[in-house]
Amino acid sequence: MGRNWKEKITTPDHVMRLIKPGMSIFIGTGVAEPRTLVKTLMSQNLGNLQDLEIVQLVSFGDAISLQELRSQKYRLKTFFSGWVAHEAIVEGQVDLVPSRFVWIPRLIESGLIPVNVAFVQITPPDESGNCSLGVAIDVARQAMEQASIVVGEINSWIPRTFGDTFVHVSDFSHLVLSNDPPIFFDRWPTDAVYDQVATNVSALVEDRSCIAFSIGPLFEALGRCLTHKKHLGVHSPFFTDSLMDLVQSGAVTNRYKGTYRGKSLASYAIGSQQLLDWLNQNPLVEFQSVDKVFDPGQIGRNPQFVAILPARKMDLLGGIALLIGKGNIAAGPTEVLDFIHGAEISPGGRTIFALPSRNRDGQPNILISVKDYPNQFPLHESVDLVVTEYGVARLRGYSLRERAQALIDIAHPDDRPLLIEQARNRHIIYPDQVYIPESAHLYPSAIDETHLFKGDVRIRFRPIKPSDEEEMRRLFYRFSDKSVYYRYFGHVKSMPHAKIQEYVNVDWGRTMSIVGIAESDDRSRLIAEARYIREDVRPLAEIVFVVDEAYQGLGIASFLFQLLMRLAKERGVEGFTADVLFSNQAMMKVFRKGTHSLTAKLQNGIYQVEIPLGPGRPEPLTHTRQQAANGRQGHVQ
Repeated sequence: MGRNWKEKITTPDHVMRLIKPGMSIFIGTGVAEPRTLVKTLMSQNLGNLQDLEIVQLVSFGDAISLQELRSQKYRLKTFFSGWVAHEAIVEGQVDLVPSRFVWIPRLIESGLIPVNVAFVQITPPDESGNCSLGVAIDVARQAMEQASIVVGEINSWIPRTFGDTFVHVSDFSHLVLSNDPPIFFDRWPTDAVYDQVATNVSALVEDRSCIAFSIGPLFEALGRCLTHKKHLGVHSPFFTDSLMDLVQSGAVTNRYKGTYRGKSLASYAIGSQQLLDWLNQNPLVEFQSVDKVFDPGQIGRNPQFVAILPARKMDLLGGIALLIGKGNIAAGPTEVLDFIHGAEISPGGRTIFALPSRNRDGQPNILISVKDYPNQFPLHESVDLVVTEYGVARLRGYSLRERAQALIDIAHPDDRPLLIEQARNRHIIYPDQVYIPESAHLYPSAIDETHLFKGDVRIRFRPIKPSDEEEMRRLFYRFSDKSVYYRYFGHVKSMPHAKIQEYVNVDWGRTMSIVGIAESDDRSRLIAEARYIREDVRPLAEIVFVVDEAYQGLGIASFLFQLLMRLAKERGVEGFTADVLFSNQAMMKVFRKGTHSLTAKLQNGIYQVEIPLGPGRPEPLTHTRQQAANGRQGHVQ
């Protein structure tokens, strides 16, 4: 049959005459949409083309228009509200089938979703009669097995891809030749805000992570931000131009995946002609059906799986309203759930919801409540990390009050005062919660460094935030009486909310406070804090340190001292002062090892230390000091 496949070629008009009223017609999704057949179906006025049901997983092609759906000749049944379907669903012109993608093949196989006719786009057959389904596998095989009429639309633009993509011409009742190229998708434009959101997301993606992509400005920017990573894997519903660039950069090797090792896995490709040309007979990418790609068990077998999900709105309790309308594909609650469950199963997995702090109209995206917004993700307890251009909020294991504080910290600075007021009124945060509005705009977010200390202890250093209140409180209670005495010059027994909140709400005009964070897969722990406070009369600043006793002796205090010296010089501070107890020789050792000379006057058992911040004395740079001298290390969050 392979050599005689041309005998099956017929015209689209002939195919239309084979259809009977009431039939259910399956068509492919996106780039796989057989446009010649669908356009013919839409344009014909034959008497038999009445009361037809069109089954398509996601509708974002251009052949099916809202106007055609309003004609009542055809009714679209879809599983996700994509390009065309969203508006039509609102109007009642489309039947939306709520279902997890992983279940859809079974719905078709069982006959619960009947398919009488299958229109499938394929590549030209080879000498043996084998064709490729190209760049969209979804449920084409299941639809072909159920249909009594199976029509293959041969399109020479479609790449031959690897995976579960090959079908034989004998599987088709008829073949037609395509008169239309596939749907190409332009690359999404990005801006400075999305670039910063993507930068913050990329800081959470570690080497050897396995990632999932979709389309939109977030992922367009993210691909560029991940190029410096090593040995990434890809297990994604969609393969895009941005992912193509990432693979070509060398950041993706798929070497450490648990499934389909060595291959980037996807169900669909959506993008430019360049992408389709690159995918042609490319062994680095494998296409499989949606029941494999969306299966949480398959996803979870990949270590360090990172589910990166765009959001539309976020509220202070962790409620999420997902995107709607154009560009909203594979981001409904059920699809999100599959990838979140996969990330929860994955060793070292994590889930990241990302969004700009404001939308394109300047309206806030972080709100007191999202209850009035559609397409909500209801499982608040599954929300792990939330990212905006202003940073990262960690929510897993946090109380509602802590969640609210963390999310306010990454909201737009101009939106934070109202959020504080609303959260107070609803008793989500403390009624006496301190907030300094000016500090939101002065927050030095560019300061973000990561350093590796003795014993491969990795610590991240960033400016303190109001949401660090609980972590600073916990740090205090981990101190011994001796450490408390050294820090506070007295036997302080408690650190209640009223006292600690004043400490974490910083006036950045006169204070610089840097915290050290030890981060692991499932938590982050504040283990150090250092700050200077400008004097009112002299151009000097008082400096104080505190380091968790479990992390002392690693050089963390010395690193913080060098970091604060650099930051102080940049901000016009001419010197440091400090009061150090005579018995606190460890702190004096840190000061004496610094790059600047000091004077220390002992009075009543207390060293009164002054450190001028001039050029400093010449001294060979150690590895730690070299990192400080090199400027900002690590990633901006």
